[in-house]
Amino acid sequence: MRSVTRLDPAEILSDELLERFRERAAVHDRENTFPDEDLADLKAAGYLAILVPRDLGGSGLGLAEASALQQRLAGAAPATALAINMHLVWTGVAKVLADRGSDALRFVQEGAAAGEVFAFGISEAGNDLVLFGSGTDAAPLPDGGYAFTGTKIFTSLAPVWTQLGLHGLDTSSPDAPQLVYAFVPRSEVQADRVIVRDDWDTLGMRGTQSRTTELHGALAPADRVVRRLAPGPSPDPLVFGIFSVFELLLASVYTGIARRALDLAVATAHKRTSKKTEKAYSQDPDIRWRIAEMALAYDGLTPQLDALCRDVDALADHGGRWFSLLAGVKHRAVTVAKATVDDAVLVTGGSSYFAGNELSRLYRDVLAGLFHPSDPESAHATVATAWLGPIEE
Repeated sequence: MRSVTRLDPAEILSDELLERFRERAAVHDRENTFPDEDLADLKAAGYLAILVPRDLGGSGLGLAEASALQQRLAGAAPATALAINMHLVWTGVAKVLADRGSDALRFVQEGAAAGEVFAFGISEAGNDLVLFGSGTDAAPLPDGGYAFTGTKIFTSLAPVWTQLGLHGLDTSSPDAPQLVYAFVPRSEVQADRVIVRDDWDTLGMRGTQSRTTELHGALAPADRVVRRLAPGPSPDPLVFGIFSVFELLLASVYTGIARRALDLAVATAHKRTSKKTEKAYSQDPDIRWRIAEMALAYDGLTPQLDALCRDVDALADHGGRWFSLLAGVKHRAVTVAKATVDDAVLVTGGSSYFAGNELSRLYRDVLAGLFHPSDPESAHATVATAWLGPIEE
């Protein structure tokens, strides 16, 4: 296991920087644009390489520190945090593999340190197998590379990514079927092979620009083919790495939204005054109860996130419970965040219903959490299996 650095999140994401992000977030939400300036600021702060070891040009942070940073970033600009999350997933997977003795994704670490942006091309319409199957065709090439043909959805960072990490199904090799995990570079050569639709016009999280990506024989060179695995559940560290880092960093984004909604509710309760009692709403028993409920739920998220992140870094062995713990914390973070935003809207009152109000944006942004794997049905099925065993056939 590699050592990690501990730091105060404000050392990388200062209050001043976050305030700029917050101001821009409203504009990108309104105009449905990608936060290019945010990305430039994050690059300048070394954010793309926070999970990359120091000897490769990164900050050498662990998942717990990255989680804390993502919570902080999401409190200012949820869409920016969710977009950069997908890049951090791949650098986090590279760390998981390296900690377990594999340098298969060293090129991801080196690329991130050099300013490359990695996107996450796993989601496909109707593919509820997620990591365990794919509707994208992966055709083997004579040189060991692959040509991918299919459609990926919710591809965050669509306007700016330089490398797309994806999977597809090889059905023609002698050992087929095999799931192929690889990285497709973005280049002029690939212009007709990788087509990004301008179709991101959504209820919330508009700044992520998670556009649909069409692959028409998109080429992944042999040295960017990371794994070939049999379809279905796999003990391979790559699968564990993707699932663990994806769930934990997603949970971090929505935990950050919950904290921001709680802070806004507290600030409003101190500012608003009741005509009836002539006292601040912070003195109203019903408001106090509601904010206490929000805080009680939020306070349970951060310790579990921190503990599970540290367990991944420490190579802890939770055996068959790993997937239920990871799916559970993601599900809990999303449901708590949504309930917290709902309550914050009630505390704030009618002003939050106006489109320009920050809570109005958070109310829409937080809904995206319901669509990320593990969705509520998958999370409950995973946890039920962990506690009750599989359904008998």
